[in-house]
Amino acid sequence: MDVRVRSAEQVELDQLQSALGFLLRIAQLKVFQQYFMQPGEDRLKPGEFSVLWVIKCNPGIRQSLLCQRLMIKRAHMTKLIRALEERGWVARRIPDEDRRGVELTLTAEGEAAVADAAEGFFAFENTVGSELNASEREQLMVLLRKLVNIKGSGL
Repeated sequence: MDVRVRSAEQVELDQLQSALGFLLRIAQLKVFQQYFMQPGEDRLKPGEFSVLWVIKCNPGIRQSLLCQRLMIKRAHMTKLIRALEERGWVARRIPDEDRRGVELTLTAEGEAAVADAAEGFFAFENTVGSELNASEREQLMVLLRKLVNIKGSGL
């Protein structure tokens, strides 16, 4: 019996085919691969855009709250915010009433960077799941929001 595998699609996954975490991770990798194949060298990474977008939507948000909402480790968020600050896109402020907290806002340059990136980012996002029909895509979105406890449609 010839058991040689000739293509990636022929690799046996057995029980992994029913492992939700595995499937979510493979889906994420596929989406990122497609995202980075899009033209544009200065495009923001998905994590960078997400952080900037949430700060835009929540001016003055505490960095710790941003970490919690986006599920980014504090050390990674600190590095990311520092890098965005060095690019002139994010301003940090330590409030007088709580010297341990850090509040984040976008600078004018940050607002412009988010505005420039938003159209391309959301246009790409509208292509994700193109293998699904509109009803299946909406059902997947509803189920994923339920899985990660995000209320509403985001529209």
